[in-house]
This record gives sequence, structure tokens and C-alpha cells, in this order.
Amino acid sequence: MTEPRLVVSKLHKRFGGLIAVKGLDLSLYPGEILGLIGPNGSGKSTVMQMIMGIVPPTAGQIMLDGRNIAGKPIYEIARAGIGIVFQHSRPLRLQTVLENILLGLLPDRIDRLRPPAGALDRARAIGAECGLGAVLDRMPGTLAFADLRRMEMAKAIARDPQVVLIDEPFAGLTRGEVEDFSELIGRFRDHGRAVMLVDHNVKSIASLADRVVALYLGEKIAEGSPVQVMRNETVRRVYLGGGIETHERPEAEIAAHKVLLRVDAVSLFYGKAQALDAVSLTVHEGEFVSIVGLNGAGKTSLFNAISGLVPFRGTIAWDGVVRSGESAASIARSGIVQCPETRELFGSMSVAENLELAGQKFSESEKVARLAWLHELFPILQARGEQEARTLSGGEQQMLAIARSLMLKPRLLILDEPTLGLAPVILGQLSEALRRLRETTDITVLLGEQNVTFALPHADRVYVLEHARIVWQGSPARFAAEAGEGYL
Repeated sequence: MTEPRLVVSKLHKRFGGLIAVKGLDLSLYPGEILGLIGPNGSGKSTVMQMIMGIVPPTAGQIMLDGRNIAGKPIYEIARAGIGIVFQHSRPLRLQTVLENILLGLLPDRIDRLRPPAGALDRARAIGAECGLGAVLDRMPGTLAFADLRRMEMAKAIARDPQVVLIDEPFAGLTRGEVEDFSELIGRFRDHGRAVMLVDHNVKSIASLADRVVALYLGEKIAEGSPVQVMRNETVRRVYLGGGIETHERPEAEIAAHKVLLRVDAVSLFYGKAQALDAVSLTVHEGEFVSIVGLNGAGKTSLFNAISGLVPFRGTIAWDGVVRSGESAASIARSGIVQCPETRELFGSMSVAENLELAGQKFSESEKVARLAWLHELFPILQARGEQEARTLSGGEQQMLAIARSLMLKPRLLILDEPTLGLAPVILGQLSEALRRLRETTDITVLLGEQNVTFALPHADRVYVLEHARIVWQGSPARFAAEAGEGYL
């Protein structure tokens, strides 16, 4: 490791008024794995796309072996020695696995379409190296999800790149498959390739990478060994928030109430990718339960299963009755209301119209009373009543999304990442609203959060979701004592 193979200097990317990457400097050496981490919206994927030429940088340099490739066409960058493994598999579905790999060995000239001598043997060797030896003659559509990901790896290295960019390699994989892929990526390094790795599975990156760069809102906030970066106070604050406070109610008080929601051994797949693996949990009536986990852990998938938005295996019992084949609308009418991470407001409708639409099943007097209560909970919504929802700030939109969900008078309110991308002053207002809900109503809340310091003060019980599985459960106080240190 004498000279870096790839050097990024003052890299900047603007999408309209949004600065996605700001003044980024980083280097990547031969025989090294560099992990790129950060919450959603940090700019990780944008950095990889600029290096590969998928999007042009607004400013800055990308030097590959001393040559500036910033803004060059993708094919030139690929010829120069950079390969990328995308998160989503994109095979040629009418060709076998072997033929998909062989495509990367063909000359990239229109007048030379025949594979060179030895290409077939080379393709078989690459397939075997990536764990595909037994499925080379099969069609991509018949492969397991992990084998599809292996094929994407094989396609990328068929052109013998010296720099390999790998986006979310561990998404949708089981624990055993994550270990297999870590070994495969490690072999790329052993062969002298420079590897840049992006994934939400921070622990897997930390166990594999030689160095880690942490991004937040497009800027580098830390760089160093995995241990150094994971212990960095700025990184921990970005992922965890500030200091941990807990205010759980006595366990006996919660246990005295009936179980309102029971999730038993629920597994969920998106195609062949596993998003949940035998997840079980219980929520008592009136209880506030927090599901904490990093992005990609499976929180949204769990909530979508409970809300009837996606099919799943296992059982979900609501108020003592096992659900079976109910529509999402029926589930919502029964009292389970989800406030999604994406908010899903009607942007061209006013704040008042969004709320009135949610309260259309109530009598006029009940609707007026409900609106008055919500305006007391979120005063800004009354002041913004005639304003179109799409013109609100991010924090105001989040308040409206929560208020619209509460307008439906839910028995169980599911809040999915309500703090995502919000300023500290807004977090304080949301925290105060949850405190009032907890102290003045009998509502039950299931909160999914990456921000531990927001989630724990509003929790009676905590589940930690990691890589599609529940890996810890207990009281917030126990989490602070036992699990908090190992969360990242």
C-alpha cells in the first residue's frame, strides 16, 4: 500500500437546491477494503455513482492511477479498470449463468463479438470462485437470491477491474450468507483489488473493512479504522442521537393489560430476498414499544406486514384474533394505523383537507372535537390550515402525517422513523407530543427508530432488530446498560 489507486478530491454534487455530496476527499489503495457508512441520505450511493460515471460530479476530481476520470462516460471508466456491483440483480434472463459471466469477457468492439481463446474456461473459473460452480448451466430465474447476488459479483470481476464498487452486498441475505459474501469480498482484496463497500449492515462492514469513512448529509464526519470510527462520538451521535434517557413504566403495570398485538415467527420475502426472519413480539394494550435498528434491518417490512400491505409467513394476532387474508383497509378500520416513513401526504390538498379526509367517518361534532385536540397537540397545523401540504417544511409535514394518523382514532399507532431528516427543534416538539400521548391517552404505540435517544424515552419495552431478526429485547434501562454499547 504505497500509492492510492483511487483518489477523490473536493468532490461535490448538487441536485437542484440539494447538496448531496460536499467537498469529499478520500483515497482507496490496492489490496484494501474501504467501508463507506452513513444513515439514509448521507450521499453514499451518490459517491459511488459519480466514481462509476453514472452521474456527473458538479465539481471535484476523481483520479484513477493518476488520470482524472470525473465526468467521463461509463464505458471509459469501465475500460480504465473500475467495476460496480449494484444492489439489485440485473441478469440477462434468457442466458445461463455461465453466459452472463462470459459476456464480461467479450471484447468491447462491435467488430469482435467472439470470445477470445480460453474465455469459457475463465468464465467457469470466475463462477467457481464466486460459489456458482454448481449452477453455471442454470437460468437466472431459477436461482436462489444469494446466487443471484453471487452472479452480479462474478459479472463485475469478469472484466478484471482493479477497483470494485459494491453497493449493499448484504441486503436480503441470511447470517450464513453474509459470512460467505464477506469471505468472497475478502478474496477480492487478497487478489490486490481495491474495494469500496457500501451497506447499511454497519457491523458486517466493520468486521470486513480495513478503513471506514463515515458520511452525514454529504460530508465526511470520520475516517479511520473500524474501531476508531465506531467509537467516534460524532458517528455515534448521528446513529444514536445524544445521551440515552429512559422513562419506562413498571413491568407489572404493563403486564396487567391484555396483549393487543402478537407477532409470531413472521418471515417476509421480497422475491427471493429475505427481509424478516422468524420475528416474534408482543405489544400490550396501552404500551409504548420501540423497535430499534439501523436502516435496512427490517423495521418497515415488519410494520407493512402488521398493516396488511405485504404477504408474510407466520401469524399475526390482533386483539386475540389471528388475522387471515384481511385487506389493509380492513386492518386500518380495526384500529391499526401506520404513519409511514415516507409520510404519503396529499401534497396538493391543504393541511385542513388532509385531516378532514382522515376524519370523514366521524360525526361533525366528533370531527370538530378531534381536530381541536390535534391542534392543541400540534399548534402549527392550525396556523397552516389553508396551506398546501407539499409546501410545508419537513418537520411540519411529519407533524401532519402523525396528526392525520391520529385523526383516525387508532388503537395501535405505528410510527415508522418519524425523526428521519428532522432538525433538533422539531425532534423536541415530536418528543413532547409523544409524551403527552403517553400520559393523557390510552393509545398503544409501536415506534420504529434508528435514533435510539429519541426512541427510548418513549418506550416501556425495546426490541432490537438486526439483519431481519430480533437479536435483543428488554427494558430501556437494560438496553442502556447492555445493548447500547454494541448497537453499532
